[in-house]
Amino acid sequence: MYKIKLAVLVSGRGSNLQAIIDACESNRINAEVKVVISDKKDAYALERAKKHNIKNFFIDPKAFPNREEHEKAIAKIIDELQIDLICLAGYMRILTSYFVNKYKGKIMNIHPSLLPSFPGTSGQLDALQYGVKFSGCTVHFVDEGEDTGPIILQAVVPVKDDDTVESLSARILEEEHKIYPEAINLFANGKLKIEGRRVKIIK
Repeated sequence: MYKIKLAVLVSGRGSNLQAIIDACESNRINAEVKVVISDKKDAYALERAKKHNIKNFFIDPKAFPNREEHEKAIAKIIDELQIDLICLAGYMRILTSYFVNKYKGKIMNIHPSLLPSFPGTSGQLDALQYGVKFSGCTVHFVDEGEDTGPIILQAVVPVKDDDTVESLSARILEEEHKIYPEAINLFANGKLKIEGRRVKIIK
């Protein structure tokens, strides 16, 4: 069976990247990570890619006059490798309309909250401060907003009275590592259909 080609965009340690690589290498999902691209030179995710002999690139945003030109350099690699799906895994940059529209319906992201609640970079802290009883994580397609794209999968995590940002984040991360590969596999098998704001899973 054809394995879809993945590009993973990263900025940090890359634990979700590792979960995706592991799922690919164990044939749990019909996908293969072809390239890892970082906007941070010292991102540990690049080391993970090297350990698995995956092509990897640091593309410095400061080397370009604007965000779109930076993204065009990324797009050049993606197009050359004929990538089927782009996965954001801790990528800390908001994508421009140029990039989102060029790969519409082919960019996924994972976020550590139950969207649409608590978008942005501090989802776990925001959930704790708000006093919710449940949090979790969301895999969604990327649109031009911040964590606003159509939702694919979600996992729920209870919030404990003694939770810290670190303890809640760790439990949410365990679920992220499960549902992100699952969402990728649904895409790989042609099981996802976007209808407006809804993503239907085809049985």
